[in-house]
Amino acid sequence: MEPVWALGLMSGTSFDGVDAACLLTDGETVSGFGPGAEFPYAPGEMDAARAVHRDWRPYRAGTGEAAALLARAEAEVTEAHAAAAARLLAREGAPAVEIAGFHGQTVAHAPEAGWTWQLGRGDLLARGLGREVAWDFRSADMKAGGQGAPLVPFFHHALARGMADADGPVCFLNLGGVGNVSWVDPASERPETPGTLVGFDTGPANAPIDDWMQAKFGKSCDFNGEAAAAGRVHEDLLARNSVAEWISRKPPKSLDRNDFAQVLAGMEGLSPEDGAATLTALAARCAAGAAAHLPRPAARWILCGGGRRNPTLARMIAERVEAEVIPAEAAGLDGGLMEAQAFAWLAVRVKRGLPLTSPETTGCHAPTPGGRLSRP
Repeated sequence: MEPVWALGLMSGTSFDGVDAACLLTDGETVSGFGPGAEFPYAPGEMDAARAVHRDWRPYRAGTGEAAALLARAEAEVTEAHAAAAARLLAREGAPAVEIAGFHGQTVAHAPEAGWTWQLGRGDLLARGLGREVAWDFRSADMKAGGQGAPLVPFFHHALARGMADADGPVCFLNLGGVGNVSWVDPASERPETPGTLVGFDTGPANAPIDDWMQAKFGKSCDFNGEAAAAGRVHEDLLARNSVAEWISRKPPKSLDRNDFAQVLAGMEGLSPEDGAATLTALAARCAAGAAAHLPRPAARWILCGGGRRNPTLARMIAERVEAEVIPAEAAGLDGGLMEAQAFAWLAVRVKRGLPLTSPETTGCHAPTPGGRLSRP
């Protein structure tokens, strides 16, 4: 198959906006990077979706008043992504995109119960964009016994194979609300080949830090890691923390953003700065603890996601792993748009019927294709 231009759309658990990015790909290799941008949500734009996310249980059945709000939430998510796509594709020099990958907005993720829930209607988005849309990326994997997450490792494999200086295993560490790691051996041509790729969630990353910063400082995040740098890490709290069990658990494993909400409760009584420092150290400990589950050490850890811009977090991770730790930009990649690029790449794989996951990334029984394809 000749490479085609694809558009990837991603909204993370931070609910801060839509990331959109164009990619030239055949679903196996990356031939070129196109324009991309982050489109922040306007105040009030996602109120219904936020309400469903805060407490999804009344909306799971989708009846009565809950059904009406759920319909509003689905429409909000779909319309916000359609608007972001239209704005990006209207820019001068934007490529002629053939297909879009639409992740949707995660409400809840419960792999132990065999289900995951993302808001957004790919069929309606396809009509609005006038292009094919691949969506519902996780369901097939869960039906095949997988965790449904993480989905980005296969794309990380493609990126690593494109690195001229990748002469051994490399780790991609995505620091979003939840952290996830991809260990890649770029010597292998296909990501589903056993021994080539390992991926799993490392534990809480930005989510508890962001929640703490909002509660104590009225800020959305710890900009430049300044609060954590001014605080003291309370190692006794980290030693007692229930996350230790998670770190030692063997993959496959994946998390919901709120799985470790009790972490914040354990920090009450600390100064705002000490709490930020301790939660940042927790994220670093979880990330570094992933090394125990990797086939062999990686010489380089590449940071992506919002956490790559937190120098205090990056320093704490570097102190715990015996490897070079760099932001994605230092490797010639875009750490902010990487997930959006991944869903552009995955969309082409959906169209081609190629696997999106493997036993070593999600625990599915065999390499598993997935996603739904909606036409305009």
